[in-house]
Amino acid sequence: MRLEMQVVEFPLTSASPSSFRFHTISESDRARTSAPGLRAFVKIADRLGLNGTERIAILGHPARSTYYRWIKKAYNHQPLTLPLDTLLRISAILGIFSSLSTLFEDEAQAKLWFEGPHQGPIFAGISPMECIVNDGIVGLMTVRRYLDAWCGGNLNSGAKSNSFEPITEHDLLFV
Repeated sequence: MRLEMQVVEFPLTSASPSSFRFHTISESDRARTSAPGLRAFVKIADRLGLNGTERIAILGHPARSTYYRWIKKAYNHQPLTLPLDTLLRISAILGIFSSLSTLFEDEAQAKLWFEGPHQGPIFAGISPMECIVNDGIVGLMTVRRYLDAWCGGNLNSGAKSNSFEPITEHDLLFV
């Protein structure tokens, strides 16, 4: 059974569903993007200090031998076609890392945020990394959407009026 994934491009304005454009992610598209995507994933995982177990969990729990075979093929520029699910997970990590790079001036700060526990309703006391490892693709997409909203200035959209206090100059600390 051959599975193909379709991607839809939504117009920036409201439009009828008939105006949406669909295109299929073919096997050749997957083959073309698999090795570069996996190499990018490894570099990001190295920069975030992820261990082998965390890397495998992020990629959807392929067998350890499968994961290392993929890595070997990617770095030796051998043919490699990853499953759609794995490519989606890599895409999410690329987006997460890009957002962290936008939001934090220093990579150490980004890593601290990524590994540290958060009390917001989305994280409920766990770190974004734990959310990703524990909740799989749902966790990846949750963290990705959270960071996308933060980058877009919509982090508190839907919050009740007067439910926050603005930051003042007395709240700033320069060291």
